[in-house]
Amino acid sequence: MENQIKIRRYEFDWLRVLAFSLLIFYHTGMYFVSWDWHVKNPVISQTLEVPMIFMSQWRMSLIFLVSGVGVYFALGFRSAGTFAKDRLKRILLPLVIGMLLVVPPQVYFERAVQGTATDYLSFYPSVFEFEPYPEGNFSWHHLWYLTYIFCYSLLLLPLLVYLRSASIHAAGIQNWMLLAVPALWLSIGGILLNERFPATNALVDDWANHFLYITVFLIGFLLMKLPQLQEKVRQVRWFSLSLAAATLAILYSFYWFKDIDLGGMELTTYYVLKQSNRWFWLMVILGFAMQHLNLKNKYLTQANEMVYPFYILHQTVIVALGYYLLQSDWSISLKFFIISLSTFFICFLLIKYLIMPVNWLRLPFGLKPIKKRETQHSLGLHAPKIKKRSLSLAIKKIQKEVFTR
Repeated sequence: MENQIKIRRYEFDWLRVLAFSLLIFYHTGMYFVSWDWHVKNPVISQTLEVPMIFMSQWRMSLIFLVSGVGVYFALGFRSAGTFAKDRLKRILLPLVIGMLLVVPPQVYFERAVQGTATDYLSFYPSVFEFEPYPEGNFSWHHLWYLTYIFCYSLLLLPLLVYLRSASIHAAGIQNWMLLAVPALWLSIGGILLNERFPATNALVDDWANHFLYITVFLIGFLLMKLPQLQEKVRQVRWFSLSLAAATLAILYSFYWFKDIDLGGMELTTYYVLKQSNRWFWLMVILGFAMQHLNLKNKYLTQANEMVYPFYILHQTVIVALGYYLLQSDWSISLKFFIISLSTFFICFLLIKYLIMPVNWLRLPFGLKPIKKRETQHSLGLHAPKIKKRSLSLAIKKIQKEVFTR
């Protein structure tokens, strides 16, 4: 493969950081709402479900779309074989280690609440019975995303390599098509698959989710392939916002939080509205990000590196904190503030001062190893600088030797 210049699209770095950061607040919220989760607060908040159902419309779709963007750039400066090996090292390895070390505490705290586990040391060997959760204690829990993106990256690799090198143009695509065609496509998938295949995050039978996530993953990939589309996304951002707000108002007013039994055309209408709303919000987020977030920041590089181990660790910390706060009679707002803020600081300290400085800990959390020179730089052990005058004299000396031969 030809050498290519690595390009940074800062708006997508920002989106990656923001999208994964939202998971801390979303999974903290899961502790307080009526939806099924691993550990639940004794007092439930229906009010909190209002913003959370909105976030659930686009949060994971955005992450898969940004992942498609990342894969596009990754394939630009490495071969397909090197890319596949990198997926094994940076996705499969963290997934396996996470299932053996990071996820088991979550299952333990759930079993402790259920009264089927006493201490962690006696519980932990049950993980190696490899009986799938929820019947057993072996699970990937929140790390299901790694499973999905690993499979998509490798199974779709021939198509991705072809698309990366193919001559594709977007001249005939009108602005309205950017909104209508993906919305219609996602709506068809929702109508045909969502009732038959409810979301499980279990990979093998999750066809409605696969349809959605593969679609947005490929859209993210193609969006980088076709710069003309990016400009169109920017142009329609305000119109996207109006459509997103309108469909959201309809969903809140007539469908969500309503005790109604949908069927026939009503159910079809619901999925059209729901899936279209999902796509409109993705267009809103992309449009405004590309307009306002293409900004370099001295903290962005580090934040972008830390977000992966943050994702791996955060839910285990939330579940642990939730378990130990079960008997507290504090208000929901106070508990939410303490859990979310403590999760951030605990993860930050572990990653910044324990995981990132140690190469053998970096690999299980999906981080590239630090080279010796980079380590010296981070510790302030810089190589002596060459003075400009000395460098200039050395260049002149080389030129003189070359041209006098």
